[in-house]
Amino acid sequence: MARRYSRGASKDVRGAMHRRKKGMLKSGRSGKTVKSRKQAIAIGLSEARRKGKKVPKRRSARS
Repeated sequence: MARRYSRGASKDVRGAMHRRKKGMLKSGRSGKTVKSRKQAIAIGLSEARRKGKKVPKRRSARS
């Protein structure tokens, strides 16, 4: 089975997690420091998407 996420995308997420741990990861809108692990992963994935790496599409909101 093929990888869902590219290795480059994994590196972006790892980098975001590292920046969160150091207290240097900021959210895009408010600019506040990110403390949530889930939010750090989401930021890392969106950075990977912006760079054009292989990342699955976002899940649509369930109705």
